Amino acid sequence: MSNPLKSSSEPLLHEENVRLQRAVKELSVLNDLATAIGGLQNSKEIIQSIIHRSLRAVAAEQGVITLVEQSSVTAMRTLVRTMDGRDPGTKFHLDQQLLGWMHLHKQPLLIDDPAKDERFRGVTWDPSIHSVLSVPLIVKSALRGMLTVYNKKGGGQFTSDDQRLLAIIGAQSGQILENARLAESEKELQLLQEDIRVAARIQRNLLPQETPVLPHYDISGTTIPAQVVGGDYFDFFPVGEAQLGVALGDVSGKGLPASLLMANVQATLRGQALWAGGAAECIRRANRLLYMSTSSDRFVTLFFAILDSAHHTLTYCNAGQDPPVLIDAAGRCTRLTTGGPVLGVMENAVYEESTLSLQPDDVILAYSDGFSEALNPGGDMFGEERIMSVLHEHRAAETATIISALLQSIAVHAGTAPPSDDRTVIAVRRRNVNH
Repeated sequence: MSNPLKSSSEPLLHEENVRLQRAVKELSVLNDLATAIGGLQNSKEIIQSIIHRSLRAVAAEQGVITLVEQSSVTAMRTLVRTMDGRDPGTKFHLDQQLLGWMHLHKQPLLIDDPAKDERFRGVTWDPSIHSVLSVPLIVKSALRGMLTVYNKKGGGQFTSDDQRLLAIIGAQSGQILENARLAESEKELQLLQEDIRVAARIQRNLLPQETPVLPHYDISGTTIPAQVVGGDYFDFFPVGEAQLGVALGDVSGKGLPASLLMANVQATLRGQALWAGGAAECIRRANRLLYMSTSSDRFVTLFFAILDSAHHTLTYCNAGQDPPVLIDAAGRCTRLTTGGPVLGVMENAVYEESTLSLQPDDVILAYSDGFSEALNPGGDMFGEERIMSVLHEHRAAETATIISALLQSIAVHAGTAPPSDDRTVIAVRRRNVNH
């Protein structure tokens, strides 16, 4: 005689046994995954491990993880696509369609019959795709990607248990991948910062390391980049007996790209100044070389002069730079405007030069637009009038004092406002030997 209590409890015991077996399998998969990726640092290795274990867990033929870029909802990148089995088969490319659905729903997706699935009406499926199982990778309620597997082995269909297990893997993997991404981003940032520090050191070494010593002349210059490296440039270099090349330039843009172009400008100018035979010819040759070696969105403003300390003359050419000013002992000012257009825009641009006779106590001040356009917290520019006011007040002082007073005046004006552009200045004075 059968026991009715035993027969009625058998289905319950079987169901409980199945549930326990499923829980044990889930824990085993998660433990295996945690063990496998525990010592990995590279995100691609972590992804590879996740996919391999996902394929084994749900008996799928192919798997792929697609990560979403932080900057755009529609941007994504497929990092790893893994095939299980000897036959490489077809690498399915349905990331965009599946990702669009995942953005809207953020929940597991099971497709048993892709060609007849109403959710993807109009999508052309590869005939070899029989079933699809995809789960979201979510971090702090935001979709960071998805884990997708294709085709159950043996021609079967993915089950609700497969969906549950893959969803658990996806839930654990999202934060793991995010942590790996953040660690790699931090490492990349540290490497970039070190590269920038090296670039800044190289750039400083390209600038004059000491002020020129010429009889009867007092010369100073400095540059303050808005970022760690900058695109402003100043230089002093000999171009002949008793002759000194004096240059101040401003490369379009800021930061590392501008600093690289600045180095190119310096090398070009120095190379041409030795052979050109004049300021305008030097600028003309430099312009042609820069036109051929730079992109169309880059240009350079440049003031270049040759100071002859024996004859007390200054021959200059101004290629689009804010006009330097010459102030004499009586306070009269002259702007140095002769020249031509900015460098690097027109291949055959025409440039002119002018020659000035320098008198005792004459001062020439050249500066980049980072001075005149320096903003205060209220958005007001420092302006040309303030520059001229500082120059008039300190025109009898040494050039280092003039520059220091100008920098201090801008610092007071700017207050807490960060610099929006590089600031570069040079000053040349003919000393009055009678004083």
